[in-house]
Amino acid sequence: MCVNFIPPTAQQIRQHFGHEVDDGLWKPECWQDYAAPIITRDGLRMATYGFVPKRHLPPGVRFTTMNARAETIGEKPTYKVAWRKCQLCLVPMQAFFEPCYESGKAVRTQIGLADGQPFAVAGMWREWQEPEGGVSYAFTQITINADEHPLMKRMHKPGDEKRSLVIVPTEYFSAWLGCWEPEFARSFLAPFPAQFMTAVSAPIQRKEFGG
Repeated sequence: MCVNFIPPTAQQIRQHFGHEVDDGLWKPECWQDYAAPIITRDGLRMATYGFVPKRHLPPGVRFTTMNARAETIGEKPTYKVAWRKCQLCLVPMQAFFEPCYESGKAVRTQIGLADGQPFAVAGMWREWQEPEGGVSYAFTQITINADEHPLMKRMHKPGDEKRSLVIVPTEYFSAWLGCWEPEFARSFLAPFPAQFMTAVSAPIQRKEFGG
């Protein structure tokens, strides 16, 4: 599933999403435990990518929480409290990355909108109390089955279940963020039309691609 994405620039946040934010608060690409901007019903905030940041894991424990499955988000101990409280967010981005195996090996593929505009995917956030007394925020992205999606079914290893982030149409931003009923929130978790998306090969620059 998606473990890497390109956040918008600060200018794009201001122009496209309507939130004031300073330049230089996040890196050009976001990976696990990196800070990135998210939008909640209370406004824009910086949050850690991964619902359980590594610093809050017991020593020796490895636990990846960058993506939460829509089918089990209300039952999994990690997510169920935040889901039932509808701590929903939008994760703004320019593109996200998935592995495509159509060539016989994993090819890192950049996926975005066909018109090149930034967009936002459905996510969920939570607070963390820090040892020094402060409060931090973390987020996960919500995923749905994509076995029948014309574009997203091309991603991931042959035989694996196909998954996709949920791109939220701009006209539904306020409704998603303002939702207080978990089951109603599920109605927003739908595939985005493939004809409005694009995918291009994007060899990795930062580190070895982990799939």
